[in-house]
Amino acid sequence: MKCLRRSPGKFFLLAALVLFFVSPADAQPKVLGVGPIGLTVSDMDRSAEFFSQALAFEKVSDVEFHSEQFDKLAGVFGARVRVVTMKLGKETIELTGYLTPHGRPIPPDSRSNDLWFEHIAIVVRDMDAAYKGLLRHNVKPISTEPQRIPDWNKAAAGVRAFYFYDPDNHPLELIYFPPGKGDPRWQAKTESLFLGIDHSAIAVSDTEKSLRFYRDLLGFRVAGESLNYGTEQENLNHVFGSRVRITGLRAPEGPGIELLEYIVPGGGRPYPEDAGSNDLLSWQVTIRVRGIAGFFEELLSKRVRPISPVVVDIGSLGLGEKSAVLVRDPDSHCLRLMEP
Repeated sequence: MKCLRRSPGKFFLLAALVLFFVSPADAQPKVLGVGPIGLTVSDMDRSAEFFSQALAFEKVSDVEFHSEQFDKLAGVFGARVRVVTMKLGKETIELTGYLTPHGRPIPPDSRSNDLWFEHIAIVVRDMDAAYKGLLRHNVKPISTEPQRIPDWNKAAAGVRAFYFYDPDNHPLELIYFPPGKGDPRWQAKTESLFLGIDHSAIAVSDTEKSLRFYRDLLGFRVAGESLNYGTEQENLNHVFGSRVRITGLRAPEGPGIELLEYIVPGGGRPYPEDAGSNDLLSWQVTIRVRGIAGFFEELLSKRVRPISPVVVDIGSLGLGEKSAVLVRDPDSHCLRLMEP
């Protein structure tokens, strides 16, 4: 919060040691925007109902297909999938349910400092009203209750947040921005309680390594930084003694990406080496780029790990895009590069 496939074993271990030696002077911004943000679900009807009823998302499309092109994109053979796109404000999420083959559930002992942690921050007009609504829907909480960032934290003073789970145990966040904090559009007069998605937050092992990837290689800009600790942070993420370095990244359009580096406690578990796109811990942030074919070759030359073997033409699948490729960031979070 702003308070901002499978891979062969040897190749994974080699790539995990590689630093992205890209200087800002040499980088050319390639990112045009972010979104939609995708997550893998086990029961599509249940998940769509949850996002609709509990969080006021609106369904905008619902497609089902089997395609060799999608198999190639996702790195999952014989995939038959149902994809539901839902919208809140200006932002969209993409729910993907694998009818075949089924993936694994999220580890039940997952913690916020494990490196597979990822969430979306859903902006609310009134935190107390939104929190009471979630209680009526019997959501499973992560936070003890909504937390207010204290005034000593100048970057995030007055921001309120609450972590909770969706039906598949994906972590989600409600966030409230007081006047003067966050995007000015979150202060617009409205009767809506749920306003949109501010960012997707990901746990990272090394902020500087992630910045070499997201800022220097992809072209994101750093929009804010803070160091969060204390009772409020511990009760928010349910990690005792947590001290978190938070770095907010922005593209020209769409939600931001937040890097969460747990300075304390150390020892967050790495993203599973054998995780696949059909496993429920798999999130998928779409990043719109220009010149995707050449850019993908550039990423490969920097030893960025691919999930898709090549850029794939998926214009016939009804997903609102023409060509795409999946890659992993330095901590194995999945990104879908897409050319509009």
